[in-house]
Formats: sequence, C-alpha cells, structure tokens
Amino acid sequence: MSAALEAWLLRRWYGGVAPGPGLRALAALHGTLLRLRTWLRRRGWPAVQSLPVPVVVVGNLIAGGAGKTPLTIAVAGHLAAAGWKPGIVSRGHGRRSRGPVRVHPDTPASEAGDEPLLIARRTGLPVAVDSDRVAAARRLISEGCDLILADDGLQHLRLGRDIEIEVVDGVRGYGNGRLIPAGPLREPRGRRVDLRVRNGGDGDFAGAGAAPAPWPMTLELADAERLVGGEIRPLAGFAGRRVFALAGIAHPPRFFAALAAAGLAVDGRGFPDHHAFAATDLDFADGAPLLVTEKDAVKLRGLAGVTADLWVVPARAKLPDGFFAALDRLLAERSASHVPA
Repeated sequence: MSAALEAWLLRRWYGGVAPGPGLRALAALHGTLLRLRTWLRRRGWPAVQSLPVPVVVVGNLIAGGAGKTPLTIAVAGHLAAAGWKPGIVSRGHGRRSRGPVRVHPDTPASEAGDEPLLIARRTGLPVAVDSDRVAAARRLISEGCDLILADDGLQHLRLGRDIEIEVVDGVRGYGNGRLIPAGPLREPRGRRVDLRVRNGGDGDFAGAGAAPAPWPMTLELADAERLVGGEIRPLAGFAGRRVFALAGIAHPPRFFAALAAAGLAVDGRGFPDHHAFAATDLDFADGAPLLVTEKDAVKLRGLAGVTADLWVVPARAKLPDGFFAALDRLLAERSASHVPA
C-alpha cells in the first residue's frame, strides 16, 4: 500500500472523515463474506487442524499493528521462563520470499519479514514463517517445541488454538468501528477471546463492549544502541541537541510521542508499516543523530549508506503479573487435553 493511500484510509478510519458510499458498499460485502465464513465454519469447513501441543494465538481485530510483536515477545519470554519450549509461527507479512522459511538471527529481513526476524533475535526461540501456519507449527513441533505461539493469527481459523489473546491500541481503539475498507476492522468488534490487552491509553478503549476486560500494557523505551558498533547511550544523552527519528510501523506517532515523553525534542518521519527502506529515506537527518525502532533496524542493518549516527531504541512490553497468572491458569486447564503424537 502506498503512503498516500494509507494516509487517505487512516483519515477515514481514525481521523473523523466519513467513508464514502463506495467504501461502505465494499465493507458490506466484507460483512457478507464473514457471515458466509461463519456459516461454513459451523459446518466444518475448512477443517480445523488440531495439534498435539497447546497453541496460543496473539492477534488483533484491526488492520495494521496494535502492539502484537512486543506482546508476542513478552509472552514467549514468560512461557520459556515457565519451562515451556515455545516455537513461534508467523505469515511473515512484507517478506519477498514465497516458501516456508526457518528464521534465524542472520536471516535477511526480506526473506523472513521484519517482525519474525525481530522476534527471533529478541527471544532466541525457534521461529518459522509460512503462509500455511499449520505446516510451520508442525515443523517446529518436529524440532522439539512443546507449545506453539502464533503471531497475528486470530483470523487464521484453520489453525486450531487453545488460547486467543487480542491486543488493541488503547488510544485509537477500533477507530470508526466499521469493517475494512470503510474502517479498520478485519471482523466485527466484540469477538470473544480469552485474554484482551490494551496497549497504552488510560481507561476503556473506544468501543470495547465485550468481555473480558483488557489488561493494560505499556511499552517502555530502553537505552539506545548505535547500529554500527553497538555503543549504548541513555536516551537522556540525546537531550538538548538536534535529534531526528524514523518509524515504519503501524502508528509512527506512538514512537515519536514515547521519545518526547523521555525528554527528547525530535523531528520525526513516519513511513508505511513494513516499509522497504532505501538509503535515501535517511537523508532528512542530514548527519544528525537518527533514532529508529527495533523493527525498522532489522531492515536497516547492512543497508548501503546507513549513517554512522543511527541509533536503535528498543521497546519492552510491560504487563501486570495478573495477566501472566491468568495465561498460566488457562494453559494448565487446556493443555491436559493434548496427547503428543
């Protein structure tokens, strides 16, 4: 999707501009197809593929990101610390490769996708990318994984699951509440899930309406790391000087606002989610310090002409202990039904 088209849609989804009759008609068709899918699903098509290990799905109801990747990383880390051997599966949105890919820390982002590569690097856990997530899961199970964590899999109904976790942007919520393309919703809000997480915001997010109540999640920025050389610098070390920021994520203003909250006066440039960067995209910084997200950094490494003053700012998801306790209880209840093959 071009930047211009994305901006045009976002004004209608979140900016108060009413979608036109063409978008509303397409959204009505989308709703009809969803109802047909529900009808077919109740009759057993497509057949749900059950796996011999527990499956936890993290996803959202809106198009674009709402914090799935940092939440997936946090959940994966908790499960590994609790004694599980989790493997992560993903479609690998934005990758140029077509076939299945077993992701390693040195896999090019163009083959793995930026988010799966970031997950592999941050967690050190097995990650597999495949349009057929059932096949990806079976591959990881054959490697010894005893739990599958699906990144962005709420709508991939062929993959059987034991626990569903929805994450929603606590500031933007569900936007205008309409289905794609008139609004941001992939399916109607109010869909039942096991756990719901609110990324940011303070209070109820727009149009939640359905149980369970959301667990709050915040993204905390860590010290910056120079992309070339690995030098570590506290964010406070950039205060009082000219600093630029870049973000090719679902909602770039969130990153810029977090930097501002850390006391930095930044000149930010936003790009479409999963943007394939070129060296010319960095020219606006004109040699001054440039701060980027971890997700963007996996694509910028090795890019010809990258400035030596480019800094990666990690964001860590923070959730209440009660969220992880609830996840553990659900896993204890539901994992007993799995009999390893």
